[in-house]
Amino acid sequence: MFKKIIIVFLALCGFSTTNIYSQCAMCKAVIEGGNENMAEGVNSGITYLMVFPYILVGILFYFIYRHRKKIKK
Repeated sequence: MFKKIIIVFLALCGFSTTNIYSQCAMCKAVIEGGNENMAEGVNSGITYLMVFPYILVGILFYFIYRHRKKIKK
């Protein structure tokens, strides 16, 4: 049953493709000005903001691993 639900969900996602834009309207308006340094700054900011969730998830998995290792002993 669960497999059928996943297959239907993926099929619906595949059939309902639309154009997806990588930036919000404000970011796109700022970058379209033509200043290359500003575009690099926006991309660096996005990368900077993207790093923190990965660090937090990594720390969470580390503590879960350490807790499970302690339980096995």
